[in-house]
Amino acid sequence: MSTLRLVDEESALDLAAYLARARKVDDDGDVRLEAVGAVLAAWTCVLPGHGIGSTGLVLGLRTFALAEPVVSDRTVPLGAVTDRLARSGTEVPDPPMTTNPSWGALSPPRSGWEAVGTVRDAQLRAAALAGIAEVAHGAPDGAGSAAVADLRARVWGRPTDTEVPVPAGTAFGLHVLGFLRPDAPAQATVHVRGPWTRVASDRGFVIAR
Repeated sequence: MSTLRLVDEESALDLAAYLARARKVDDDGDVRLEAVGAVLAAWTCVLPGHGIGSTGLVLGLRTFALAEPVVSDRTVPLGAVTDRLARSGTEVPDPPMTTNPSWGALSPPRSGWEAVGTVRDAQLRAAALAGIAEVAHGAPDGAGSAAVADLRARVWGRPTDTEVPVPAGTAFGLHVLGFLRPDAPAQATVHVRGPWTRVASDRGFVIAR
């Protein structure tokens, strides 16, 4: 893997904070570090989806400026990056191992997205919190893993009750990754293409299938 050097220490801290939030969703999760030119795209998985088409897949995405152009694409454990990033300054460390999660093979389209409207951050936060409470209430201690997975799929796969309906899993992703903003007027933009839905704020993107 080519050395990835972020443009400044603020970017390094920002990347570390983003990956730390992703680890709270899945401590054993992975991050895809895709560098094209002077931009690093850091992909994480919020919800893995199910079935052949990975229905219900929800990915998080943040982009960062690099100090020099690089072409690289590698998926590695989140923990391997966060542990090293804390002591490496602006350089994104090269972990000793790569991973191959199923979501890594599903790349959302780069172009051709259709704008369909906006949704207030406050509404997305409310949808996320309601879903979290429903999953917690419906999956008590001792519930089987299959039952929990089915409940999560139903809760996060349904559309939100917002001006522009989006998969509830996108609201969950925006919330847990810290992409929603506290100010009341804040709105996230919604784009669609085929089976994909992209919801974005100025803090990051969440893309669902």
